[in-house]
Amino acid sequence: MRGEGEVLLVSTYELGHSPQGIASPAAFLVRAGFRPAALDLSLEPLDPQRIRRARLVLLSVPMHTALRLGLDAAARIRSLHPGALLAFHGTYAPLHAPLLLEAGASAVLGGECEEEIVSLARAIERGEDLSRFTQHGGAEASLTRLDLPVPLRDLLPAPDRYARLREVDGTERTAGYLEATRGCLHRCRHCPIPAVYGGRFFAVPADVVLADAAWQVSRGVSHFTFGDPDFLNGPGHATRIARELHRRFPSVTFDFTAKVEHLVRHAPLLPELAEHGAIFAVSAVESLSERVLAKLEKGHTREDVFQAFDACDRAGLPLRPTLVPFTPWETLDGYLDLLSTFEERGWMGRLDPVQLSLRLLVPPGSLLLGDPDFPVETLDPAALTWRWRNPDPRMDELQARVAARVEAGASRGEDPATTVADVKALALAAAGRAHVHVARPFSTSGTPRLTESWFC
Repeated sequence: MRGEGEVLLVSTYELGHSPQGIASPAAFLVRAGFRPAALDLSLEPLDPQRIRRARLVLLSVPMHTALRLGLDAAARIRSLHPGALLAFHGTYAPLHAPLLLEAGASAVLGGECEEEIVSLARAIERGEDLSRFTQHGGAEASLTRLDLPVPLRDLLPAPDRYARLREVDGTERTAGYLEATRGCLHRCRHCPIPAVYGGRFFAVPADVVLADAAWQVSRGVSHFTFGDPDFLNGPGHATRIARELHRRFPSVTFDFTAKVEHLVRHAPLLPELAEHGAIFAVSAVESLSERVLAKLEKGHTREDVFQAFDACDRAGLPLRPTLVPFTPWETLDGYLDLLSTFEERGWMGRLDPVQLSLRLLVPPGSLLLGDPDFPVETLDPAALTWRWRNPDPRMDELQARVAARVEAGASRGEDPATTVADVKALALAAAGRAHVHVARPFSTSGTPRLTESWFC
């Protein structure tokens, strides 16, 4: 197992950025004396030589799309090298442990699992029984605080091959990726992270974050995405890192994700973050319906959304929202209200059209399960989610139409304003209302953004 490439780390999708699901475990493995190889299938072909050299193949599945692609990759890997041991790790691994074990996984790991990855490699090396890595069906994630080394990105494609930052003037810069915290303090019921971390989060030491940043800057990165589930879970930690990052690299910018309630509560910190290089923030607005927000236990209200946008605007820090507009509790009137509110407030240009199509995913272990008001039907293994229906069949039909329209627009590089206008027309038609007014025109060039749209 100590031979080069006998442990192979595979990533399928991480939102277009350099995959932390490879970089972090690679650093742990190297520190333990292993010589792992890596494949990022979002950019690289599946290399038969690297597959056949490996005794252990670790597939990173931090999100729904990564898991779906990871299962396909696992089948291809198995056909190329039937003798390789397969393991899955990341947020979505313990949630889908029975499915992954059925797919041939020898281990299913989640949470703070890098030391367990090292233990797995050692156990294989020694010929030990591996059943302890699938105890309790693999459903329990490790939540032990780790001694985190600097992520190892040498095994990955060059930073300039990943999603880039597109400036307001259309110019692009090489973007990198950092994490200042792991896990999340909150327990939003629709999010998979609480099902794994149970409301805990872990701060990454500042020297580790800054060393990771320095390596990426030396390779041409001039903008970073902080991929923490919530950068402001530890506001003091976040501001210290932002301050030091700016001191060391004054021309480097960054973006971050934070809950609406944190943007409101910590509004006084936003100007300082902007001063230290923050150029936009992302927040999971999800809905403008008070009922939906309460059901998801988002911790914010409709009015809080308005306050968060205002606070970010005052700080010169554009807010880019993400949404889950199709849930069992959303109504057609609510969807139309969301569209008109975003249009009237001038927020539509900050939104990737895909956000208007997203349907609630409910993986096994979701905190939504057991809610008597949640119309769960059956687990769909192929879709990796529990099936549900909106009480108003028009909503499910509309979601399918909107998703198809958004996908078609994205595939041909369509102006987002055209896509959004058609989405509004579809919603009005579903409600039996005439499209009597033309949508207010908007531009997507008013805020910086990454060149890859956000997906889950």
